[in-house]
Amino acid sequence: MDDPTRVEWREWGQAAFDEAAAADIPVLLSLTATWCDHCHEMDAETYAEPRIAANINDSFVPIRVDVDRQPRVRDRYNMGGFPSTVFLAPNGEVLTGAGYLGPDGMRQVLDSVRTMWQTKGSGAARVPRPLREDNPPAGELTPEIEQAMLGQLSETYDETAGGWGQEPKFPLPDALEFALKRDREMALRSYDAVSANLLDEYEGGFYRFATDRDWSGLQHEKLLDSNGALVRAFANAYLLTGKDEYREPAERTIDYLTATLWNGDADAFANSQAPGEDDAHSLDATDRASADEPPVDDGVFAGPNALAIEGLLTYYAYTDDERARRYAERALATLREDLLVDGVVTHSLENAASDDGPTCLLTNQARALGTLTTAASTIDPSVLADATAIADATIDRLYDEDSFLDGPAEGVGLLDRSLRPLDANVAFADGLLELAVLSGDDRYRELARETLEAFAGASDRFGVQIARYATAAARLLEGPLVLRVAADPGSDLHRAALRLADHEKVVVPDADGLEAGTARAERGDRVSEPAETPAELSERVQTILD
Repeated sequence: MDDPTRVEWREWGQAAFDEAAAADIPVLLSLTATWCDHCHEMDAETYAEPRIAANINDSFVPIRVDVDRQPRVRDRYNMGGFPSTVFLAPNGEVLTGAGYLGPDGMRQVLDSVRTMWQTKGSGAARVPRPLREDNPPAGELTPEIEQAMLGQLSETYDETAGGWGQEPKFPLPDALEFALKRDREMALRSYDAVSANLLDEYEGGFYRFATDRDWSGLQHEKLLDSNGALVRAFANAYLLTGKDEYREPAERTIDYLTATLWNGDADAFANSQAPGEDDAHSLDATDRASADEPPVDDGVFAGPNALAIEGLLTYYAYTDDERARRYAERALATLREDLLVDGVVTHSLENAASDDGPTCLLTNQARALGTLTTAASTIDPSVLADATAIADATIDRLYDEDSFLDGPAEGVGLLDRSLRPLDANVAFADGLLELAVLSGDDRYRELARETLEAFAGASDRFGVQIARYATAAARLLEGPLVLRVAADPGSDLHRAALRLADHEKVVVPDADGLEAGTARAERGDRVSEPAETPAELSERVQTILD
């Protein structure tokens, strides 16, 4: 990203904080992203103003952080969106913060912070509340958790515009998938709203969100992680309905991912696409064809690639789409060969190439585990060895008091204080549950239970953004539908198992303990008779579920 500013930005690191301490001045931390239109706008309008830049350079140590490349910094200092403008004491504690600041607002804040620092110094700084709070309240997993989440969805459902909440409107793929199995009408109306309003009809792919309740005010950035998750969500809606109106958005998004966001040099997916200076996405088709292509951030990040791979493999499982499988396999090879060492997922190819940067971050570990269990179910059971290595490394390095920390408690600023992120804990617990089924090792199921129980005391307060918690709790309590197939991946019986309409099931190909060429269904203690044909397997599943 070109820097039009006049600010003398430092990199995040000990040297910048040492400089602030030696000079006894605050740090100005700017959190930005390559895809963030308002970040570019603030650079051009605020940081490029000569007097503001001189003020910052003289009275502060300015640090610029790309939030995709430094996720632990993002998670500790995010002021509710990007850009985030955060003023810190030299020890990394927070003096004050804001989001976007225009020139007038920045002048006022700079004066205010300077006065605050001169009168109170480090005494005005605070550790953000999420880093000061005790562990979340533990509790028992009960069926009421699933019902409470369904109640949350029903209460916040927008009957007029679809989706959940008033504004802004995000696609919320985990909520879509949770509702799909529990309130089909509400789910499908929300799927319809997402595809009608956020899908780019010209190039495919979903925009990040809309600012207004009626899905207007589109924010035209496209991120790999949300697009990968939405491919999976729409594929699962297609599995349930058999309707092309849910398959086609997934297909169009795969078009986008494999064309615009494919990084051929890395054999993996690029991270994001910005709206562009002229916001080409807002033009009609004729003008757009002649407009400059909005810029793509070619960075290859493990977590977003994992979500994209999982989405493509899910789509392949229901459609036999060879393009989806081919690109998924190529990106999966990059993930396993270049970003995975002894069960630890390196954050990005940039980090891997420099042998530097964040490693063993819970979000990356969780997403890679979920992708590998999906790959084991759909195309290649041998990847379970890597899935097990990821699970064991994460347990060894990040498990703490019945749940998982976000990463190692080390680094400058507030990085030496760990977070216990709910969403990443839930994703990892869900991956452990699937790994337990696929590997036959119940130790992973018990760890999944402990992890979910560690947050259960607050589960009645979880919003719809954490719908996956209720999904994982229900799968653990009831036991997921398990289809064991004593046949190779891609066989008719295996393909039939993948296409039985329960997207929360786990399919185990090459299963032991069965006669070759047969399959059976399990749920909890219930086990069906063997089936030899797809039709028989469908019948056996019904006997388990009735």
